[in-house]
Amino acid sequence: MPNTPFVHRNLPRLLLQAREAVMAHTRPSLRMHGLSDQQWRVLRVLGEHAQEVSGVETGRVAKEAYLLGPSLTGVLARMERDGLIARSRCPQDARRTVVRATPAGLAKVLALSETIEAHYSWMEAQLGKAPMQQLYALLDKVIAAEDDTLNAIETPQGTEDQA
Repeated sequence: MPNTPFVHRNLPRLLLQAREAVMAHTRPSLRMHGLSDQQWRVLRVLGEHAQEVSGVETGRVAKEAYLLGPSLTGVLARMERDGLIARSRCPQDARRTVVRATPAGLAKVLALSETIEAHYSWMEAQLGKAPMQQLYALLDKVIAAEDDTLNAIETPQGTEDQA
């Protein structure tokens, strides 16, 4: 068997496996409520921004729910058909679309939040409160480091100080 040039474990695969392990507890509840993973991510984002009366711009929803624009379009169409969201033109810019969770959508967020929070409590009991906080902190650090790297790559050299 040839030696592999890799020294480190496959972090993207480990993160995907961890995501699937967590989602294995969440998916049955989502399915009971007739939701896909993507629909839940959209509803969770909208639930977190429910106080924004005018709605959330679709680009922001796509970013926070980690959905590509074309995928989001189909997801939103199905959710609107099912009465979970309402779409309208942005009051400040008619070229943009904003989305709000309907009362039915918010009811699903509320119902699912209990199940999901119970699972997080179970995870915290299994791992311990401090390790769970460390996990969140490490994930935040990884995300911030990668964001910094992407920003450095996207910024042409020598233009950072030219403001």
